[in-house]
Amino acid sequence: MATTEHAPPSRLRAWMLEGLSDMGKGDHGRPARPTEPQPEPEGRPWWRVMCLTGVDYFSTLGYQPGIAALAAGLLSPIATIVLVIVTLAGALPVYRRVAEESPHGQGSIAMLERLLTFWKGKLFVLTLLGFAATDFLITITLSAADASTHLVENPHLNSALHDKQLLITLILVALLGAVFLKGFLEAIGVAVVLVGIYLALNVVVVLVGLWHVITAGHVVTDWSTALTNEHGNVFVMIGVALIVFPKLALGLSGFETGVAVMPHVKGDPGEVEQNPAGRIRDTKKLLTTAAVIMSCFLIATSFITTLLIPEKEFESGGQANGRALAFLAHEYLGGAFGTVYDVSTIAILWFAGASAMAGLLNLMPRYLPRYGMAPHWARAVRPMVIVFTLIAFLVTWIFDADVDAQGGAYATGVLVLISSAAIAVTIAARKAGQRNWTIGFAVISAVFLYTTVVNVIERPDGVKIGACFIAGIILVSLLSRLARAFELRVTSVTLDPMAERFIRDIASRKIRFIANEPGQRDKAEYRDKIEQIREDNDIPGQEDFVFVEVTVLDPSEFEAGLTVRGEVLHHRYRILTLESSSIPNALAALLLHVRDTTGCTPHIYFEWTEGSPFANFLRFFLFGQGEVAPVTREVLREAEPDRARRPRVHTG
Repeated sequence: MATTEHAPPSRLRAWMLEGLSDMGKGDHGRPARPTEPQPEPEGRPWWRVMCLTGVDYFSTLGYQPGIAALAAGLLSPIATIVLVIVTLAGALPVYRRVAEESPHGQGSIAMLERLLTFWKGKLFVLTLLGFAATDFLITITLSAADASTHLVENPHLNSALHDKQLLITLILVALLGAVFLKGFLEAIGVAVVLVGIYLALNVVVVLVGLWHVITAGHVVTDWSTALTNEHGNVFVMIGVALIVFPKLALGLSGFETGVAVMPHVKGDPGEVEQNPAGRIRDTKKLLTTAAVIMSCFLIATSFITTLLIPEKEFESGGQANGRALAFLAHEYLGGAFGTVYDVSTIAILWFAGASAMAGLLNLMPRYLPRYGMAPHWARAVRPMVIVFTLIAFLVTWIFDADVDAQGGAYATGVLVLISSAAIAVTIAARKAGQRNWTIGFAVISAVFLYTTVVNVIERPDGVKIGACFIAGIILVSLLSRLARAFELRVTSVTLDPMAERFIRDIASRKIRFIANEPGQRDKAEYRDKIEQIREDNDIPGQEDFVFVEVTVLDPSEFEAGLTVRGEVLHHRYRILTLESSSIPNALAALLLHVRDTTGCTPHIYFEWTEGSPFANFLRFFLFGQGEVAPVTREVLREAEPDRARRPRVHTG
């Protein structure tokens, strides 16, 4: 590991990168710790954590009834019942299984990542990350836009703020970013208070709304008559509801967040991280309880808003557009209660953005830096907060803070993630030999894929935005991977007893390694190689060598630990074998480790590789091979700026 002293970073840089976990430049001389059960981190009761995901899930009540009314009209209650059936019989079983398969909060993306290797796996994950970014970022912008709608449409403030919704939305997004730059603490405690107050106020609004529906009998009669006149018999109504149901897909949001917050759920006493049975059990309770609560509210709110609010009020410019329940609160409970309801809705919608920001900060650094597809600072919270906030500004400006306009993009992100989760659990059930579960999950997958396709066809703006995020992520990722191509990215080096013995034996003399690409591994191969190296570098016959052979596993991986094994072939040739994603990186890490543990400067000898330099670089970039000698030297040069301490690379 390099020990050259550098100038201390500026205060601003130190503050921005506070908490940075830089594994790529870690202690290469330190052996990895043996695997052992790790104690379960302290968590919170599941119902409290449910409120953290609930600020995202439950806050959709602020705009879901209005969106459902716009999409389905008089059929809104029936289409919502279809949505609830899909939620309880489809999304809930899928994510209960996801909780079993990824109990550390990785979610369905991690499940699918394990199924694919090499670059196709990375590109697939990057695609899903694009849709996840769409989901979470649109959650931030849409929630802020709806919060500003509740503020602007409040009767007491409408005249002063009626033309300032875009500005207010940008301010809310900026405040969200500022909170995360300061440090986001005690989020669960705040979420419990917000969710408790918000749901209690919604219970009041729903009960009052149902009372008015019951006491004014003509409301139900008028609705059923209009519904019959418009659609005919009940079978036609159900058929139309099934067709328009995809437009209501926003009501499915929250499940991916529910799995992402799993690490916060308190497990059983003495539970270990490797087998968090208690956490899995309680997360299933969390998901089920949240889904049941939300389902009850979705049905009740779609019913009362459809029956009590004139259809024209749901349209753009109407008083119920994006705030149907707030409209009822003001209409039937007075301005004071309505204002309290508005404040509660604004708070939970703004905090839903905080939940989404936390999801982004948990998701992106989990993958991109590990793939080498993001700069080092992408591991730090504050720089990423600034990046996401700026993107949220751009999205808000593009959509002019319009809730309805962002619904398609939000639904697309939600549906793609749920579809990928359904496919992942279907594959997991098939591998486990669970035939009935496989068939059931396959049917659920088909339903969600149908819903996703219909949503994309009817509202292509969602997939267009997702495609922009995907293209941006892939472009930035490839550029970052190119920029970090010569970075030392081995996280640890571990030698087995035989390898340690080889290093001890040659440490008393000049340490010389020969990099060898294994062929037949017969006696002639190693004998001829030594003779060639001696001749090309004018090395005396009494000097000793140890061969180093690297096998490339998955060259698309970026960071990994390195295990070195020693073996003796043909009773005389000592060989260190390594497995890595990159030959030059593995060799550089080994040389630095030997230097640090022995205090001696090692030498390594190569043969020149024939061929085009550009073609060899592409081979190195994509397949971890290519022109090994100069790349190994370049990796060493970046890792150890002090030339006097840098291991020596020889070619002949």
